[in-house]
Amino acid sequence: MAGVLYLVATPIGNADDMTIRGLSVLRSVDIVVCEERKEGERLLRHYQVSKPLETLNEHNETAATQAILELLRSGKNVAVISDCGTPVFSDPGQLLVRKAIEQQVRIVPVPGASSLLPALTVSGFAIDQFIYYGWLSPKKERRRAELRQLQQEQRTIILMETPYRLSSLLRDLADTFGETRRCCLAFNLTLPDEHIYHDTPAGLYRTLGTKELKGEFVVVIDGRRIDRTR
Repeated sequence: MAGVLYLVATPIGNADDMTIRGLSVLRSVDIVVCEERKEGERLLRHYQVSKPLETLNEHNETAATQAILELLRSGKNVAVISDCGTPVFSDPGQLLVRKAIEQQVRIVPVPGASSLLPALTVSGFAIDQFIYYGWLSPKKERRRAELRQLQQEQRTIILMETPYRLSSLLRDLADTFGETRRCCLAFNLTLPDEHIYHDTPAGLYRTLGTKELKGEFVVVIDGRRIDRTR
């Protein structure tokens, strides 16, 4: 009988957010697959979990996927974790999930801490419908073109970006959305220096654009309001 593939969410910053179920799974499986070995070892050490570690990342995804599938076919139970948050989501692992589905391997998602839903709920914007756009292009002109397209979106918009591009993202948001749209920036969620900023994109750029903020963040933009009285 094939083993079970568990997708185990881990904390996005605050170690206390690890779920009891997630710890139970990590302690019960035969092998843990992590994105980066150093981060995987740090996480398991913190929770006093001792398991063999394998890596799956953008550098070895094809080969690692085949190796993990062989382990599963041999009856081993495998837990996949990412450096933080939910594995597969914006991280390597989709190929493994697709292949596991094809081979009828049982897959069990184990939910946990997330940055998206907390950022949405604290934004104050409508969340009955929203669009997760994720990471914009790292190229300036293409990024600005994407933002101009999003300017017409009536649903709440969620953007994510690497910490070192926060200033350039805020600059482009200010140039595109200006003072006409509300925006929420959730910075370092769950950590002691967590901060939630509510302002327009231009206001956020004036406040934060020149600061050397180092941390993870999520940007939530209010959808375009339509004047239905006309």
